[in-house]
Amino acid sequence: MRSYFAQQRVCEVTTPAVIAYPSCEPGLDNLIVGTRIDPDRWYLRTSPEAAMKRLLAAGSGDIYQLGPAFRPDPHGRHHLVEFTLLEWYRVGFDLWQLMGDVEGLLRTVGWVRPLLRLSYNDLFQTCFGVAPHELSTAALAQCVAAQPVGLTAADFDDRALLFDCLFACVLEPALARMGAVFLYDFPIELRAYARLSATAPSVAQRCELIVDGLELANGYYEITDAAEQAECFATENATRRRRGLPAVAPDPAWLAALAAGMPACAGVALGLERLLLVLGHGHHIDAVSSFAAELDPLVSAS
Repeated sequence: MRSYFAQQRVCEVTTPAVIAYPSCEPGLDNLIVGTRIDPDRWYLRTSPEAAMKRLLAAGSGDIYQLGPAFRPDPHGRHHLVEFTLLEWYRVGFDLWQLMGDVEGLLRTVGWVRPLLRLSYNDLFQTCFGVAPHELSTAALAQCVAAQPVGLTAADFDDRALLFDCLFACVLEPALARMGAVFLYDFPIELRAYARLSATAPSVAQRCELIVDGLELANGYYEITDAAEQAECFATENATRRRRGLPAVAPDPAWLAALAAGMPACAGVALGLERLLLVLGHGHHIDAVSSFAAELDPLVSAS
């Protein structure tokens, strides 16, 4: 990996694993690092995104980082509480170039399988016979009601949650039969921090690499406007409150970096242990980690 990035003139960086502002994303939990003075002040990062974007705004150019990330979901076949994340940003790249860059990296480390590119819209239409952006919330809820999921009445107004349910129940199994797929151009409800398409405002320029149904990487054509990023944070906090989760203060240094001027770029994060799994090193993530289960008590306590 480092050889690939050296050839591409991408600089390796290291940023703090202990951070002051947790992630706003409703689907992510943050591990708290307590102290005697201020027990709720520090967090273990879920990714190095915020710090790396500050470097980009400061003029770093293309950068990558290979290091730990922390997400306290239950330890299982495909998840470690502490795992190794490879995250990188390419200045001047769009989403299509980013997917090519991911493929270039994979080929360098021995990937030989074909990689299909498929739009979210095409996959959704194949599975449901309608474009995702054409579905009203009521129609989307009706699709989810036919799946084996338990949702509350309030959940059926949460379009992002409904799309997530359909992905887990229908789209992901369909992808599992397709091999290795770059799924790109997500519905606006699933934009996260991706730019919206200039020609299709209901489409977010986001991609995921999914191998045999397992998400391996997640990439965006990045937001560079501070007001747009702040709006994303506000939307996430509204979703958090709707789901009964506490709101999270956005990272002011991240927004300040965008306001100062971040170059147009695309970025992606790839799970190293999952990559090792799909390269043939086992069927359970424990096979690629010597200390896989040691954080289980911590997760149970949190």
